Amino acid sequence: MGKFGLILLLIVVYGELGGVSVTVTYDSKALVIDGRRRILQSGSLHYPRATPEMWPDIIEKAKEGGLDVIETYVFWNYHEPVKGQYYFEGRFDLVKFVKVVQDAGLFVHLRIGPYACAEWNYGGFPLWLHFIPGIQFRTINGPFQAEMELFIAKIVNLMKDENLFASQGGPIILAQVENEYGNVEWVYGVGGELYVKWAAETALSLNTSVPWVMCSQSDAPDPIINTCNGFYCDTFVPNSPLKPKIWTEDYTGWFLSFGYPVPYRPVEDLAFAVARFFEKGGTFHNYYMYFGGTNFGRTAGGPLVATSYDYDAPINEYGFIRQPKWGHLRDLHMAIQHCEEYLVNGDHVHQSLGINLEADVYYKKDGACAAFLANYGSCADANVTFHGKLYFLPAWSVSILPDCKDVIFNTAKVVAQKSIGDATAAPGGSVSELSLSTSPWSWFLEKVGVWSNDSFTETSLLEQISTTKDTSNFLWYSTSIEADEKKDAFLFIQSLGHAALVFLNKKVLAFGYGYHDDASFNISEKISLEPGNNTLDIINMLIGVQNYGPWFDVMGAGLYSVILADLKNTKKDYSSNKWTYQVGTEGESLGLDKTDLANSSMWTHGASLPINQSLIWYKSTFTAPEGKGPISLNLASMGKGQAWVNGQCIGRYWSTYLSPSTGCTDHCDYRGTYDAKKCQKKCGQPAQVLYHVPRTWVHAGENLLVLHEEIGGDPSKISVLTRTGQEACGHAFEDDSIPVDLWKPNSDSTSETPEVRLTCDQGWKITSVRFASFGNPKGDCGTFTQGSCHTDALPVVQQVCIGKNKCSVPVATATFGNPCPGVTKSLAIEALCSS
Repeated sequence: MGKFGLILLLIVVYGELGGVSVTVTYDSKALVIDGRRRILQSGSLHYPRATPEMWPDIIEKAKEGGLDVIETYVFWNYHEPVKGQYYFEGRFDLVKFVKVVQDAGLFVHLRIGPYACAEWNYGGFPLWLHFIPGIQFRTINGPFQAEMELFIAKIVNLMKDENLFASQGGPIILAQVENEYGNVEWVYGVGGELYVKWAAETALSLNTSVPWVMCSQSDAPDPIINTCNGFYCDTFVPNSPLKPKIWTEDYTGWFLSFGYPVPYRPVEDLAFAVARFFEKGGTFHNYYMYFGGTNFGRTAGGPLVATSYDYDAPINEYGFIRQPKWGHLRDLHMAIQHCEEYLVNGDHVHQSLGINLEADVYYKKDGACAAFLANYGSCADANVTFHGKLYFLPAWSVSILPDCKDVIFNTAKVVAQKSIGDATAAPGGSVSELSLSTSPWSWFLEKVGVWSNDSFTETSLLEQISTTKDTSNFLWYSTSIEADEKKDAFLFIQSLGHAALVFLNKKVLAFGYGYHDDASFNISEKISLEPGNNTLDIINMLIGVQNYGPWFDVMGAGLYSVILADLKNTKKDYSSNKWTYQVGTEGESLGLDKTDLANSSMWTHGASLPINQSLIWYKSTFTAPEGKGPISLNLASMGKGQAWVNGQCIGRYWSTYLSPSTGCTDHCDYRGTYDAKKCQKKCGQPAQVLYHVPRTWVHAGENLLVLHEEIGGDPSKISVLTRTGQEACGHAFEDDSIPVDLWKPNSDSTSETPEVRLTCDQGWKITSVRFASFGNPKGDCGTFTQGSCHTDALPVVQQVCIGKNKCSVPVATATFGNPCPGVTKSLAIEALCSS
């Protein structure tokens, strides 16, 4: 047995905490857990993007959705904020998170990296790393390799000490080193190639007893498994015939950036991609994200990544189930699970069924088989003959036949429950909203320019990140312009990013900003200079440190050119002028966001609240809405800034940055190849106006709200919302497949009927049924109307569903009678869930 085989042969031991250990190996087909090849469904859930109190509920919903594995990155910059000083508490209690997953009976894929990307500040690297002399990131470089090895070992040993690897009785079955390095490796030349080998050797030397992976890394050395990231991975082939086909990032949507529309991915396309992956021999699949969560504080990456990291995931930012995405994928997982023994142990046969039509069949030795029938054309539906039987295949869909006879799932046929409205904290359904218009407000006006004695002077324009070390979003650039008389001129400012507010003689002159794909920007303004000294103060704003790209770690921010031109276009370059610098703002220095300054005399009180004022702090209190669910702040009336509730930063907001007015569609066609810009909504609107406040961050009585408004807004129009119910609906036809969980092999499925199933989130119960019709009802959720063929299904549905958390209603004439013989009938239901 060669070195490769020896590494894969793992020793069975028992964890000291009493957990039963398992061996984890792999072969060409799949991961092998305790000698058994497994089909595994996984989902990404990043522990700091939710609170510890949210973790159990989210993980339980993931399990109910059919997941076997929870995948997470590890975030170096928050675990080691200062070199050698570690932090594993609160939202960053990694050990607790892994144990919560274990308690739910799920496995863990731990992506240690330590580079994460993840639209996370600086890609997860601590900024102090940048200032180590002679360092170069992600290449053969002694200082970087030393720090990276120390941190990876720290995490591995922490997991070992808590008996969390599978061989110790823990849930961790996979680990990842590096992340998507193959996308940028070419830039680093030979150093990049050597770095990949070094990273692999370093990981293996830590003896985790579980396999390691490298994603998007075609040259991952044996025995590291190279894996696929992308919207589709059915054509992916590992770099060795001895390795299984693993998909580490299947994007359920896309991340949100300020100034952009909201991206979403139709579940029909997502299910199609997943089914195609397993059809083509995949055996481990992960949704990125299954729960996206929130970029609390200043954790969002850059540039201009929004606070919401919802990602159009099956579980939304607030922890609510997003339907029909969650339900349709749950059914898909069950259908694939019915095929597990065939997929991991059977012989694969491919069969063409026509143009863009095919079957992939997996046979056992006894001749039994499971099949995937695919129509990968994006236009035409088709009828195909398979094993002597006719099957209908919608365009861009896959049908799953676990016995090569019965279609128990088609990716384009969504029969799962749907929700009405956006899946936010306040979608369609009952919403409690509290206006802060009558709340008492206080404020604090920032000084423009230098505000303390720790300012300093240079005769050049300084790069912002190297100057502030990311201790603040802000850097003041202040200089003076001499004029011998009153005159007009033109001011030209160039910045690497990300936004800047310009003051001339302490009055607002201009505001400039970039966007996610190019954070640099220019400001060009005609100005009027007074005789003598004119002050020019520019506050440059950082909106997340760059997190992706080759050499992303040295990408800068801040001003790099300031030029003044008279009306005759005679120019003077002020870039080498005497500049005075001030890191941060006065309010930050005073700690105005802290609860212990809530009653400080520094705050101004009065009947006339200043609004549309730049660089101002606001403070008020609110009473949390009743209930146990999450809360959101509606900040649509504000400009740009940050917000805190009881001292906890809920993130950055930017309500005045509107997305382009075109490029969105209400009904995106799922057929055809998806990309991040194909399906978008909320054009001409802010990317985000609702901001998540976890319920555990508020308490009974008065809660402190603090805002730092940078460009101008009206806090009196802020409101506090919570969701107190949901509107759910379902629609199924007589000729639909029976629910996947009712299908049994070698049984007569004709004895079962399709069903409309409704389930309330948050422990709510069905309190009313707003619509119920059996026949040919028209419309969709929220707009159902009776058709020409109609039986009033309301009495039956009310009897079955009212007062229950979930109910199932058969779609059958035996239940409702036959209002129109010879016509295929359907049942449509709309119901309200509440407490």
